[in-house]
Amino acid sequence: MVCSVEVHIHQIFISPGHNYFGHHGQPAGDSATVEVNCIKCVAGRGIAGDRFFDFKEDYKGQITFFSWDDYEAIKKELNVPRLSSGAFRRNVILSGVNLLELVGCRFELQGIEFVGTGEAKPCYWMNEAVAPGAEAWLAGRGGLRAKIIGDGMLKAGPTQLVISKRELSPVSAG
Repeated sequence: MVCSVEVHIHQIFISPGHNYFGHHGQPAGDSATVEVNCIKCVAGRGIAGDRFFDFKEDYKGQITFFSWDDYEAIKKELNVPRLSSGAFRRNVILSGVNLLELVGCRFELQGIEFVGTGEAKPCYWMNEAVAPGAEAWLAGRGGLRAKIIGDGMLKAGPTQLVISKRELSPVSAG
């Protein structure tokens, strides 16, 4: 079954280094999260210029997506009106789709195919990066991790998200 839904890519971010990943028990890193208008998605490798590019073979978090609606809601709920959506360290901030419904699905944005591999679960660092209580608030709303199946340039703006099929086997961990 193929279905299409209109979505809006509000913002796109990359970061050359890890601030939290691999920093357990240490201070957070200081690599900037850089907003860009477009990214180069490379099948099986990740986003050119991002910290997870070529991280490891078959990595399930080659790209991450986060809900614009959850971003707006957490700003109100935790009283952080000036919070940048880059604080979540997710790559693509979009509206118009329930991201967790894409777990186990192949989907396409702007001609680039992805497969949703699982929730981008929040960690304790969110309490520092966003506000106290953010980790708990984000449970079930941390975003979507995905693998990049096809090459292409992904740009901010309105677009169509096409869900092509649900994977028949569980998505491999990695």
